[in-house]
Amino acid sequence: MSDSDPEFAEEGTDGGPKKSFWEHLKDLRSVLVKSAIAIFVSLLISLTFAPQLVVILEYPLRRMEMFERPAATVTYDNGVSQRGPFTVTPEQYAALRQQFPDLPDSPASHVVIRERTVDHVVRQEYDPKARIEPAMEVRLHNFSPAESFVLAFHVGLYGALALSSPFWIYYLGTFILPALHLRERRLVLSWMGWSVFLFCAGVLSTYFLLLPVALKASMKYSELLNFSAADWRADDYIHFVCKFLFGMGVGFQFPLVVLFLVKLGIVTHKQLAHYRRHVIVLTLILGAVLTTPEVITQIAMAVPLYLLYEVCIWIAWYWDWKKRRRERNATAG
Repeated sequence: MSDSDPEFAEEGTDGGPKKSFWEHLKDLRSVLVKSAIAIFVSLLISLTFAPQLVVILEYPLRRMEMFERPAATVTYDNGVSQRGPFTVTPEQYAALRQQFPDLPDSPASHVVIRERTVDHVVRQEYDPKARIEPAMEVRLHNFSPAESFVLAFHVGLYGALALSSPFWIYYLGTFILPALHLRERRLVLSWMGWSVFLFCAGVLSTYFLLLPVALKASMKYSELLNFSAADWRADDYIHFVCKFLFGMGVGFQFPLVVLFLVKLGIVTHKQLAHYRRHVIVLTLILGAVLTTPEVITQIAMAVPLYLLYEVCIWIAWYWDWKKRRRERNATAG
């Protein structure tokens, strides 16, 4: 660590009471037991709400529609069966609006036309209360009797790790922080707060934006190879989504790694600016490793990572400017 950086300077006091190796081992065992209990309780809760968690994980499939040009669909219902939904062009929908003036004017409306027979004549009327949700392009399936139980356990386990994370992170902190000095504790807590923020930012941006892009790209690539992409194994999909989200959360820790190297004095803002081209290649490699191995998602991850790297350069410059100003003031004093 850099001795000239006051944030990393030690205060000269012990971080906590001295303990023997066996006492530390006992504390670690207590932390592990408490963490295991928190995960187990969270697992029971997650298994109870497994259907709701599956709906949450299926949401990116429905989001795939936002990357296509919106189209109206029409379903005809005669009271016994339904025909459709049929996708109609804007011209066809305009003709329908002339026939039924009260149709909504949204370019992506899903409307139901009721059909009834009066005196052997089929009459049609628009039903404004009926709504037909567009069917998902991909259907998730279980292909064995035991697969549903395995899937529920996997969903519950992922949910338990996320739900119990505040607890086992806290228990881990109670084991590590007492060994640190007061300034070091404040620094660790500050950096941990930024780490949690960046992790959540990576997960949320992936869930709402990047993941639908990756799924849509996967479907289009399968169709390009003349394979059907309408049916996926549910367990494979759950694993893919959860690992994708976790990988992007980890990828968004990249700025903290860069700034930590700056704090240690290993690199400077001038060196960071010099290696811009190398970082572009590195972010593309991270995009290929942490996401699906195709260009769209690779670039979608590389772009925010590189923008965060540029922010790191400015932060490193600001830190260097503060350090030089502090040294000038010390010399003048």
